[in-house]
Amino acid sequence: MQHYGRMTRVALVAAAALAVATERLVAQAAANGGTVGPPVAGSWVTAWATSQQALGEAAISNATVRLIARVTMPGETVRVRLDNSYGAEPVRIGRASIAYRVQGALVASGSTKPLTFDGRSEVSLSPGGTAWSDPVPLAVAAQQDLAVNLYLPGTNVRPSQHSNAYATSYRTPDGAGDKTADESRAPFTGSITATWWLKSIEVQSTVAGGAIVAFGDSITDGTCSTLDANDRWLNLLSTRLGLQFDEAAARAGSRATMKSLLNEGIGGNTVTRAVQPAPDSTPAVERLDRDVLSHHGVSDVIVFIGTNDLRREASVAQVTEGLAAILKRIRAAGGAAAPRVFGVTMIPRHNVAPSGANTGWNDDKSRRRRAVNDWIRTTAGFDGVLDFDAIMRDTQRPDLMAPPLNCGDGIHPSPAGYHTIGRAIPLELFSRSRDAGR
Repeated sequence: MQHYGRMTRVALVAAAALAVATERLVAQAAANGGTVGPPVAGSWVTAWATSQQALGEAAISNATVRLIARVTMPGETVRVRLDNSYGAEPVRIGRASIAYRVQGALVASGSTKPLTFDGRSEVSLSPGGTAWSDPVPLAVAAQQDLAVNLYLPGTNVRPSQHSNAYATSYRTPDGAGDKTADESRAPFTGSITATWWLKSIEVQSTVAGGAIVAFGDSITDGTCSTLDANDRWLNLLSTRLGLQFDEAAARAGSRATMKSLLNEGIGGNTVTRAVQPAPDSTPAVERLDRDVLSHHGVSDVIVFIGTNDLRREASVAQVTEGLAAILKRIRAAGGAAAPRVFGVTMIPRHNVAPSGANTGWNDDKSRRRRAVNDWIRTTAGFDGVLDFDAIMRDTQRPDLMAPPLNCGDGIHPSPAGYHTIGRAIPLELFSRSRDAGR
């Protein structure tokens, strides 16, 4: 191994539906082109993803949403995955399409492609359900923004959503009807900063070397990053991976491969349910199938989570046992082709007095953080360790973040902090032999 620097009824129904759905997700993924493990040339690989975490309070009636997503892998053919993870009722998608986004809600003229589901133009998502669209020929580039349009013909439909997307998407007013084929921005007069129902976009790519899943909490999600600026640490890492591919292609031509990067972070997320109160989302050990193992072409997983468990009074053992269980399950799911799993040390967190439901942070929680970090570095058995603690801490006061890297809340990196993390990760980690470090 190498080191580098009390639930509501709706919530209970949604949790039960998710538990049932995740039992079949990996098998369903296999029926749609494969599961974890490195892809073969031209196979499906997930190029963009997000983690649904709640049933949204907003509702939509006979209207269309235009959801913006930036893919991180080039490809020649695309398909989308829609999830209703937290929906307590079926959701009817009356029509769907995909297009190149130009700016705001505007899409490129002539680029819109209708999406079908088993040959039909509409699909119903059961509570906790998933649907993949049929493949559509659409050449995409890495770091290209796509617009996925969904027409919701129902009344007062609440979305299963990722709440803090740090990217603006768009919607029509209620009653506007089906605008999935309208390429102008005119009908889309409303905006949202959550992602509704869209779980992932996949590509068929001849250069795919795998997908890297970043599985974590708000620091992966991007809290304190800038709306629409794509300045999370994952954005920089993905850009660097693309530049690495360009350089390799210049040398090796068609033999060069690249990897996509998937953000499966949720703000406030914990490793286990032992300390996970409502209204926060399904903890990591319970969403692993949905948010990691059901993706196609997964070659690497970055596990960066635990600080919220400690803040909510978890013991060192609760965190380490949960992380160990995640590591074990990823390896078991992949068999001989199991993804490499990289552990990440927790960054410093500044002391805060308890307030309301927030139990605060104190010196004892810093002690526990250090203990978990030592376990990650020396005992856990990850294929590698990304030492974000060492990258972010103040050299004179190691239990605090360096001031320029702190966004001001003592918890999250600033955009400069995210840049520092994204720049520090060695790219060779993701190209090393799969057995290296085990």
